[in-house]
Amino acid sequence: MKEAKIQATVNVGIDSLWKCLSKDLHSILPKVTPNLVQNAEVIEGDGSLGSVILFTFGPDVPKMKHQKEKIVELDESSHRIGLQVIEGGHLDLGFTFYRDSFQLTRISEKHTLVDVMVAYECETEETVFPSKTTASALACIKCLENHLLSTDAK
Repeated sequence: MKEAKIQATVNVGIDSLWKCLSKDLHSILPKVTPNLVQNAEVIEGDGSLGSVILFTFGPDVPKMKHQKEKIVELDESSHRIGLQVIEGGHLDLGFTFYRDSFQLTRISEKHTLVDVMVAYECETEETVFPSKTTASALACIKCLENHLLSTDAK
């Protein structure tokens, strides 16, 4: 199993970011990243552990049209969520396993540390794509941050 990691600090509190990432991801992500994610729909479950989300990608993701991801880790107390690709997307590009994990850590009332980790296995010697994915995940987090900051300002 290989891993790619990236870390960033965002200027929003952990509770509001956690809510976006864990409970509202499917409804907010298409609004804040329409070029990356055009649509996200919970197709199995209620959005909790074990649920499956179907992501339909936008024009900024030319090699993938959609992928299904299962919530394989959801820990409210430690603010950790893990999503594993179970169909389409990365699995159509030669990956045999692909999982994104997000760990949120409170820095202060209005600052949160976000650790993004991608664990993957690949049939080919792919080294660039997972780092692009961590960068894309971080871009999504930054879009969520901007959304929360603009919402708080209203």
